[in-house]
Amino acid sequence: MRTVALSDAVLLVGVVAALGLSLATWWTWVAMATVVSALALTGHYRPRITLSVAREAGSIIACALAPFLVLALAKVPGATTARLIVTGAIVAGGIVIARCATYWVIRLMRTRGWFAERTLFVGAGDVSTKMAATLEEHPEYGLRPVGFLDEVDSAGLPLPLFGGVGMLRMVLSEERIDRVVVAFGVTRESDMVDVFRACEDASVEIHVLPRFFELATAMNSRNVDDVWGYPLLRLRRSLLRRNARIVKRVFDATVAAFALLVVSPLYAGIAAVVKLTSPGPVHFRQQRVGEKGVIVDVLKFRSMRLNTRSDVEWNPTNDAVTKIGRILRVTGLDELPQLWNILKGDMSLVGPRPERPFFVEQFKVDVPRYDDRHRVPVGLTGLAQVHGLRGDTSIDERARLDNQYIENWSLWRDVVILFQTFTAVIRNTFEPNGETGRSEAPPVLRIHRVDEQPQQARHAAGESDSKNSSAAIETSAPGAKEASSIG
Repeated sequence: MRTVALSDAVLLVGVVAALGLSLATWWTWVAMATVVSALALTGHYRPRITLSVAREAGSIIACALAPFLVLALAKVPGATTARLIVTGAIVAGGIVIARCATYWVIRLMRTRGWFAERTLFVGAGDVSTKMAATLEEHPEYGLRPVGFLDEVDSAGLPLPLFGGVGMLRMVLSEERIDRVVVAFGVTRESDMVDVFRACEDASVEIHVLPRFFELATAMNSRNVDDVWGYPLLRLRRSLLRRNARIVKRVFDATVAAFALLVVSPLYAGIAAVVKLTSPGPVHFRQQRVGEKGVIVDVLKFRSMRLNTRSDVEWNPTNDAVTKIGRILRVTGLDELPQLWNILKGDMSLVGPRPERPFFVEQFKVDVPRYDDRHRVPVGLTGLAQVHGLRGDTSIDERARLDNQYIENWSLWRDVVILFQTFTAVIRNTFEPNGETGRSEAPPVLRIHRVDEQPQQARHAAGESDSKNSSAAIETSAPGAKEASSIG
């Protein structure tokens, strides 16, 4: 659809020049850019299955006419009100007519087999087979059905059955699938999340045939294509793709570099105090699980006395935390060195908080979708943390909020979360023993050592038993909030 956007831009410039509006004025270019931007933002340049000018005409006219009406009301110099209104009307009409011609050509080429997209059906029920037959009878939609995935017998199916949904990743690659249609089948809905995320990894478009589609509950959505009476809802793909990742990385590096420059005096002061008040290094390095399971060394100001069990202990005891460390944890200043991790590219400003490998292996087994958090770089703060999920709080809720953040990422949301983190740090500083903001603490997953001894006895004996030990997970209600500001 980039060709459609380019043709709209050329048409705009031609109409504006033909009607005598000056191309030397800034407001003319602003108006033309606004028209194209409005069409893009309202989805008119998105590849569609159903090409219908009648459905899009009202929105196209509004997008094309509105900028010129604004100029007319503003009475910009060098153009009369009537000329601006006429220009907007001709631009709107021209785009509609051009779109009619473009769609006719595309439908004709699809009918002759051009631009046909290989389509896989997840679900092999009666509705799925009928829809596959409909697509074969109407090639103007540009979808060519190639087969089904479902846990059923292949007898009676009009197309090949490639296996169950567990074969999806292999089928997407081997069959060169362009689109996936999720329809009615025997696969449980809870298992379909893996289907959608496999399609994300393969850059495949996903469409869902909603249940009760006969009631037309989704037909008014901009993301719905009406395919011969079947409404296909296009799922919005995660925004954290290549271009978005570049934007996020530039934002992270810029803010981290600026922050390090601004807080450098404070950084030096904290480092000196940590070094002078207790034996040991200034920085504490700990291995955490980052994006795609890669182990990264996360930096913190050392806030505890030297010990060898921090990789396998869920929360430290009060005796293990130094006096200055307690202050650093309450204010969140112990996390300040992680700006270096962000600058290096190991972390992001906002994302799922990194966890220690020992606990990640436990949570991957016991917490649904926990490992899906590692699809993006880990963060200094995150959506779960600004919801008060720190310390002994629900790991299940953290995983759900982290995945929700990934699926609905935006740069503005990162800015909002950073602001919320800043206000939370201030609140924790003045109310270090206050509540987390949650009205009631739900049952949570907590990690306990099976071979636990009293902490004081271990410290007295100087034991280091982090090896050859096991852990148990139990469900309990949190009794206290971790002192760290971001968990």
